Amino acid sequence: MPQTLTARRLLTLEGVLDHPVVTIEDGIIQSITQAETSREDTTLAPTFLDIHTHGAANHDVMEGTPDAIATISRFLGTRGVGRYLATTVTAPIDKTLRSLEGIANAIENPTPGAAVPVGIHLEGPFISHAKRGVHPPADILPPDIALFDRFQQAARGHIRLMTIAPEVPGALDLIRHAKKHGVKLSIGHTNSTTSEAQAAITAGAASATHTYNAMRPLDHRDPGVIATVLDDPTLYAELICDGVHVAPEMVRLWLKAKGEDLAILVTDSMSAAGMPDGVYMLGTFQVQVAEGRAFLASDDNKGKFSLAGSVLTMDRAVENIQKFAGASLATAIRLASHNPAKLLGLESKLAPGQPARFNLFNSAGQLQSTILN
Repeated sequence: MPQTLTARRLLTLEGVLDHPVVTIEDGIIQSITQAETSREDTTLAPTFLDIHTHGAANHDVMEGTPDAIATISRFLGTRGVGRYLATTVTAPIDKTLRSLEGIANAIENPTPGAAVPVGIHLEGPFISHAKRGVHPPADILPPDIALFDRFQQAARGHIRLMTIAPEVPGALDLIRHAKKHGVKLSIGHTNSTTSEAQAAITAGAASATHTYNAMRPLDHRDPGVIATVLDDPTLYAELICDGVHVAPEMVRLWLKAKGEDLAILVTDSMSAAGMPDGVYMLGTFQVQVAEGRAFLASDDNKGKFSLAGSVLTMDRAVENIQKFAGASLATAIRLASHNPAKLLGLESKLAPGQPARFNLFNSAGQLQSTILN
């Protein structure tokens, strides 16, 4: 039986369609037409694509079980996410291989009526010890083509994105190898200089992982990786827009530098997203969550607290970028849906024949409901 969606406007890649009437049947868009008027001041838009999420609802993707992935997928669907990359963390090799196999199973058997995992983001183990964040140092490994191939075999080809530190010996060879096999490379957890970051881009890196965080600090005489990320006209750049990881001033600088075409909103959410304060797991280690912050107290970090992922949800990130940077709702949605899809080479167009994945926003730019197929 056909269903109909209406709103004041529809945001598409081509622009804004006023008074849309969307007809859906069997989860597929059948037609998009226009009415003369519409009653409510609402906006229809594509659902979000989160390319960097470790988990939510008290589950971590590293668990790799059908129940864990299904629970995460259902939760993400309630926050406007239609598709996502299940993101790993650095862990022992055997654990990583088992997790990749389990995630691959979930990708090939998605949960009905929930967000769909469309691939894997491998964050670690090929990162910098100097900028490891909370990744366990014992499990960080030098870039290794043979090991990457083992990971991709366990994932049955579902690794779509990999974070790598370009300054580590062997990184450029692995970047070239992974790119040749269809994986997008992201510069992250890195202490790289300007020239090292530029070498990674030349080798094939296409993006930067959670810009500013776990990166060599910006300096006006020794610009380093952050300056390269902001300055390069081809590089996509993720950002965690929760008001905790990045100050609003730096959010605005990021958006001015990358513009509407290369900026990507991510959550970097962990299992505590959607949960009350307490102790939760991120991969193989425990994380304390309090007042919207997820952190790890580490003895080898001189007693300082290290941020350990986030409890951000993508609907809140979209609200925050409007608040922090004065972005329009259309821009915010582009950063959370079209740009990550473009990076990965995935379709993001709303058109007849495509799956019916829509978010409905009120006049204040806040998510009201999500339609998944």
